[in-house]
Amino acid sequence: PELKTIHQKKKKKEKKLRGKQKSMSLLVPHLILYLLLLTVVTGEILRPRFYSETCPEAESIVRSEMKKAMVREARSVASVMRLQFHDCFVNGCDASVLLDDTPNMLGEKLALSNINSLRSFEVVDDIKEALEKACPATVSCADIVIMASRDAVALTGGPDWEVKLGRKDSLTASQKDSDDIMPSPRANATFLIDLFKRFDLSVKDMVALSGSHSIGQGRCFSIMFRLYNQSGSGKPDPALEPVYKKKLNKLCPLSGDQNVTGDLDATPVVFDNQYFKDLVSGRGFLNSDQTLYTSRETREYVKMFSEDQSEFFRAFAEGMVKLGDLQSGRGGEIRFNCRVPNRRLIDVLLES
Repeated sequence: PELKTIHQKKKKKEKKLRGKQKSMSLLVPHLILYLLLLTVVTGEILRPRFYSETCPEAESIVRSEMKKAMVREARSVASVMRLQFHDCFVNGCDASVLLDDTPNMLGEKLALSNINSLRSFEVVDDIKEALEKACPATVSCADIVIMASRDAVALTGGPDWEVKLGRKDSLTASQKDSDDIMPSPRANATFLIDLFKRFDLSVKDMVALSGSHSIGQGRCFSIMFRLYNQSGSGKPDPALEPVYKKKLNKLCPLSGDQNVTGDLDATPVVFDNQYFKDLVSGRGFLNSDQTLYTSRETREYVKMFSEDQSEFFRAFAEGMVKLGDLQSGRGGEIRFNCRVPNRRLIDVLLES
């Protein structure tokens, strides 16, 4: 009797397992079809309120998740805002910066300007998860970055503006493309002017958008040369205000941990024009910041924004909209997971 009972239980277990396998075999083709349908040939024309009919709560969901992120860690919203810059300059605003590396693709996360620097990708993951619950397969990761960047500014006291939406997510990413384009913390004003000009962004746009450093922090790694060996001189950057230089020397000693972070301006959790006031006073954290005041081509804009916060806010919002307009013209999709192209998910499903 005991053997009979064991045999019956085994048969029941096998039957249940076959039922699960059958369910999965029925589900997988539908899921693969679902993911394939998310892939499109070209993006749509960007416009405000793009999701007004397909996902009317999209923008409020993004802002709600950004508020939660800011409560957990104030710095995180500044980190999310940086993603727009590092995404849009490299083949347009297509969320390529969010893709994880695969055995067949070296993405942008380990590019020179991004490695050990870009962070808070989990905030984007949380936003995507909330949007998928409300409106499955509707809102692109690229649009999430644009909305979240705007919200990072608005939630910390800066301007609010209407964003244009309708982007598609890239199918791939390239570490080389990022390395070839993104500036280093050592960049000077001339290099930055030339870079922004390539994307039809003016000198005023460039200086205003540099004001994104009104919030957040930077690593000691990015300023060691300024403190101890500016331009190979073996001396500090003469543009550094002496008291501020001593503060940075204490924060970032020559033999210290270069991953220690310092505030990018004197009010790192408030979006305001203090960043520009600091530059006028010789207290810019990064070389690429301070050079905006030491350079004749950009100094007047720095002075203007330091004296007129409203003008800075107007110029910054206008610049962010222009930056968000950059597109590659390549085909894209609405990713199910912001870190992985849909076809990669399909491959994983097929392998399993």
